[in-house]
Amino acid sequence: MATYKYKAKKGPNEIIESLVIAASEEEAIERINQMGYLPVKIEEVVSGDSSFSGTNLNLAGISSKRITIFTKQFSILLKSGVPILNALNVLLEQSEQQNFKNVISEMHKDVKDGKAFSVGLSRFPKLFPPLYIALVRAGENSGKLEDTLLRIAEYRDKQEKIFATIRTALTYPILMGCVGTATIVFMLTFVMPRLLKIFSRLGQELPLPTRIIIITSDFLRQNWPWLFLAVFAMVVFLKYGCRSKRERMLLGSLKLHLPIFGNMFLKSELARFSRTLGLLLGSGIQLLRAIKISVPILNNEVIRESLDEAYGEVEKGESLAATLGRRKIFPRFMINLIGVGEESGRVEETLEEVALIYEAETDEAVKVLTNLLEPLMILIMGAVGGFIIIAMLLPVFQINMMIN
Repeated sequence: MATYKYKAKKGPNEIIESLVIAASEEEAIERINQMGYLPVKIEEVVSGDSSFSGTNLNLAGISSKRITIFTKQFSILLKSGVPILNALNVLLEQSEQQNFKNVISEMHKDVKDGKAFSVGLSRFPKLFPPLYIALVRAGENSGKLEDTLLRIAEYRDKQEKIFATIRTALTYPILMGCVGTATIVFMLTFVMPRLLKIFSRLGQELPLPTRIIIITSDFLRQNWPWLFLAVFAMVVFLKYGCRSKRERMLLGSLKLHLPIFGNMFLKSELARFSRTLGLLLGSGIQLLRAIKISVPILNNEVIRESLDEAYGEVEKGESLAATLGRRKIFPRFMINLIGVGEESGRVEETLEEVALIYEAETDEAVKVLTNLLEPLMILIMGAVGGFIIIAMLLPVFQINMMIN
């Protein structure tokens, strides 16, 4: 990802200057358009360039949770009638983290200079994504910034709770799997070689389970550097290597077709899209622009591609429900609800209902999977460990039988 400095027209007579982070210049232009600006000039920022005041700040340690708390506190202050400059001053004094205090200070300077609050936010795209900025701008235009900020805080709270639930649910099975795997590898690479010296003196053919364990142990000891590199390379590829659209599409399709997990991944993404789109529409943002802003927040490239195609058809005048209905990836339930919402003129409310239902189903699926994974992991690790122990004891039993 690169950082681009741009100048853009906010209105007929106003030119703004800010930064945007994107993978390419084309993507940067698209993001600027999503924020409602018309780009006039754009250029990549060279490393070390601090010509754009405030953008060279150290943003390390500023978590998503801190941004959510800031948003909630800011909305409460504005609702209480505190002017925006005073509210920023209060938050500046209350902030305990120096890096975030510097960010608030820069935003305070921008507002004091007569710039819109959303312009100050756009200078820190790593902290405030296009969705956040678009909602704030809509709140500024409607004169209901405090209400918009509260809705943003509630939205971020719900998203963080969903991610926290999934992380918490998967932590124990993953930890158990890592510890179990490490124990088995230790037994095969450290314990077994010492027992081999004893087994080699028997002078008889070893039982089949013992031979299998010996072969596995030899393979691990001889090839462990390559196996470690292969696992490391796979992790790095999954996290950083899926750069091309084809690779992201392949990975996204694989996730959606996983047994049991695929449906959970799909509903989680659709819940996020529905909630985001409903929030944008409820804030007064037009449907086309709301779709354009909502799509980048999704992680699955297959769903993103389908929504991009739907966007093109909606742009031509077709209804959202009709365009989604032509794509098999979207459930009929979701399409029917959106269709009802379009007919009644309450799309944002039906999208909220879709989000609530899919979030509840995702939460339930996570709980069921957790309850299944824990005993399943115990059974698998117990079975593998038991097989290794039996394979090590069988030659001892042979020796005992020979003595008797």
